[in-house]
Amino acid sequence: MIPVTKPYLPSRAKLDKYIDGIYERQWLTNNGQLVQELTKRLEDYLGVENLLLVSNGTLALQIAYRTLGIADSNRDTTPEAITTPFTFIATASSLKWEGVQPVFADIDPDSWCLNPEAIEAAITPNTRAIVPVHVFGNACNVEAIDSIAACHNLKVVYDASHAFGVKLKQRSLLNYGDAATLSFHATKLFHTIEGGAIVFKRNEDLERAKKLINFGITGPESIEELGINAKMNEFQAAMGLCVLDELEANLNARAEVTRHYDEQLPSSLQRQKLHPDASANHAYMPVMFESETQVLAVLSKLNESGITARRYFYPSLDQVHIDCSTGQAMSVSRDLASHILCLPIYADLKAADLFCITDIVKEVEAQ
Repeated sequence: MIPVTKPYLPSRAKLDKYIDGIYERQWLTNNGQLVQELTKRLEDYLGVENLLLVSNGTLALQIAYRTLGIADSNRDTTPEAITTPFTFIATASSLKWEGVQPVFADIDPDSWCLNPEAIEAAITPNTRAIVPVHVFGNACNVEAIDSIAACHNLKVVYDASHAFGVKLKQRSLLNYGDAATLSFHATKLFHTIEGGAIVFKRNEDLERAKKLINFGITGPESIEELGINAKMNEFQAAMGLCVLDELEANLNARAEVTRHYDEQLPSSLQRQKLHPDASANHAYMPVMFESETQVLAVLSKLNESGITARRYFYPSLDQVHIDCSTGQAMSVSRDLASHILCLPIYADLKAADLFCITDIVKEVEAQ
């Protein structure tokens, strides 16, 4: 069986040493030693400041909305946030959970990220924020998006769940916007089994978010505001530290898998146009086929050979019944969602399996 992705499992001996330390200290959560160490190491590795570790990537988004006042309930009207329909459901559902109405704007047909022109067309008097997604780790047009936000006095929260380690013009992509969120789910390039992080532009936002993830508690007898439990625990941090130690080897192996696909996949297949000034992290292998019929045929052939591929992200979220609004027709997102397939990619994917995958794609595409 060849899965579409596989969690990276680091050295068991190293993980055991970290766990031995947890047992010795008997400090399991509440900003323990390993959470503090992972925070510092991630800031250094990623080239960011004001990083806050949390228990998962969905809560990372929700805490960001709360911290920045996007989800402020003390309003006469429901606040709105413009986001993409071509993304994982959590991008939109996290807004709904916080009482913010998601308003979809269509995507760029080449980058597959939010189209800045569509963002402009979707802005209303109730718009409070823009929530773009660096889809498959591809950098959005951050300059245009941040310019629109500044012009209309909007907050920007980048869903960077796919963009761990990506740099734009030699600067971390996470440094753009008022906040950028990461998912550290087990299937991600870097993971803590479950987990996530928020990178804030301003230190004062980080300090407020620290309170929000711990029930609003600021002392033994002090609760300053409404919060929730979104803390990362020591066992999650231990896994993260081990994965981080071996990340370069993981990245190099995934780059080799990408190189194989680049060489072996038919040139007639459309691929995502990557930002020319951004690095790639080889987190996903999305391919766009000429028709949905081809997508389904490839899926069927792969399944017959014990190979799993996924229709990320299908259907386009404007076709899902989650009570969202649309600023305009989502024709680009709908078309892409019906034509795209993510092929398997992970560090120890064998060459023979890769040839099997690309041979099946070639066979169907040639029909």
